[in-house]
Amino acid sequence: MSELTNYSHTRLQESLVRLDSKSRALLSAVDQTHKERLALEDKIEDAQDRIQNILNKLPSPSDTGQLDLLAPSSEGQQ
Repeated sequence: MSELTNYSHTRLQESLVRLDSKSRALLSAVDQTHKERLALEDKIEDAQDRIQNILNKLPSPSDTGQLDLLAPSSEGQQ
């Protein structure tokens, strides 16, 4: 009976070691994913700022001095 108890104890310890290893790997993966998410959020924020800067440089719709590139040319209508 003592041998069975020792065997069970050994198997339990091995299982705990495997679980600990898997837990550490999962925590590492979660940490890496979190870092990647933060990096992507920074890139998105930077892209949004650049887009907003470009939009701010565009003429306003009420600006009558702007060139209307979508209007048909007067030469083509004659």
